[in-house]
Amino acid sequence: MTILKEMEIEHPAAKMIVEVAKTQDDEVGDGTTAAVVITGELLKQAEDLLDQDVHPTVIASGYRLASEKAREIIGSIATSLSPDDMSALKRIAVTSMTGKGAARDSLAELAVKAVKAVEEDGKVDVDNIKVEKKVGGSTEDSELIEGMIIDKERVHPGMPKTVNNARIALINAALEMEKTEVDAKIEITSPDQLKSFLDEEENILKRIVENIKASGANVVFCQKGIDDMVQHYLAKADIFAVRRVKESDMKKLARATGGKIVSNVDEITESDLGKAGLVEERKIGDEEMLFIEQCDNPKAVSLLLRGGTEHVVDELERALHDALRVVGVIIEDKKQVTGGGSSEIEVALRLREYASSVGGREQLAIESFANALESIPRTLAENAGLDPIDMLVALRSQHEQGKKNAGLDVYRGKVIDMMEAGVVEPLRVKTQAISSATEAAVMILRIDDVIAASAMRGGGGMPPGMPPGMPGGMGEY
Repeated sequence: MTILKEMEIEHPAAKMIVEVAKTQDDEVGDGTTAAVVITGELLKQAEDLLDQDVHPTVIASGYRLASEKAREIIGSIATSLSPDDMSALKRIAVTSMTGKGAARDSLAELAVKAVKAVEEDGKVDVDNIKVEKKVGGSTEDSELIEGMIIDKERVHPGMPKTVNNARIALINAALEMEKTEVDAKIEITSPDQLKSFLDEEENILKRIVENIKASGANVVFCQKGIDDMVQHYLAKADIFAVRRVKESDMKKLARATGGKIVSNVDEITESDLGKAGLVEERKIGDEEMLFIEQCDNPKAVSLLLRGGTEHVVDELERALHDALRVVGVIIEDKKQVTGGGSSEIEVALRLREYASSVGGREQLAIESFANALESIPRTLAENAGLDPIDMLVALRSQHEQGKKNAGLDVYRGKVIDMMEAGVVEPLRVKTQAISSATEAAVMILRIDDVIAASAMRGGGGMPPGMPPGMPGGMGEY
């Protein structure tokens, strides 16, 4: 997915395959490579069928039947998982990060704790987990903050750096003199008038601070600006203040601290305040950051990622994104399947049995679909430097003996029980990959079919600039 995001792709069929990866990433957060590999293999298999004079419509129909049956089969071999089984959730996170160069064990544990913290009624919104990256230290220095990290610093050096037992005001209004909506001109004709005008302005700004102080707040997070005079009075009152906090961070602060975002300072009351055991400004690397910690039952948390270089922390963030999403998905669905190519081999085996019951030319398409699924264990073997044919034969042999969880151990180069090895993934990762890949492949086949039919009727042939065949030269059909 990372590479596909960076590529500038013009070919319409290739763009659709990028969309497959994007959908997979949006829906489940992992399995993007698998979805793209299956899509490509389905199209490759389709090309072989077209060479045998199988019509694209028949291939599309067979692929749809196979996709539906594949999802049914994979659902039947899935096992249940308790969302409270922390070690099982960690195994899911570790599997999702395998091959992404991350320190899997420590990050997996952080991911599971973060997801469990924001879970509500069996649902997980990973947007409530804020990830902050800072270069420096090592990966092991990454930590979960049960509260918030804001990449800001206090507005005035006279304010305290640390506030214990923080009572937090969240203000979505400018703490400064409001400007008039229309152009206004004030005429001052004497020094006394000027003094009165400035005194009144100062009194208004003082009242803003008095209202905040009266509510009992000792920490202020403001989404907009804070006037220099207000900063001065807040510092005198020992109130810790931060300005221009992002709206998304304000919402997370409200969830973490239990506070309410207030739009009118005159109406702020003690019941609107959030609470945290500690608010502190700390130097991380060469920058100041704010830590809002020790929140009671926070519904938004933060992860601070550390690494030796910018590339390392970026890679950690990508790995962590996958881990957070898959742990969230498994908590919601409570269904898992084994990895290492075991699920794909089992589905392929059963699809071939199903194909013979369908018969006709669609049988060929269903068998091709089964071959396409086997591209996953084959690719795993190739990437591990193993012989893909030997590995596929060994895997098929184990599955024919009824060993549904037999998968490829890429480290030792042999077939083992994936459940015992703890290589597991959410069911939804697999079903989504199959669905997206099928839809994209069928769409490309149908486009090709329409273009070919138009050309055969003498409808002007291919549109200008369209390559012959979509893709891989299927256009002659």
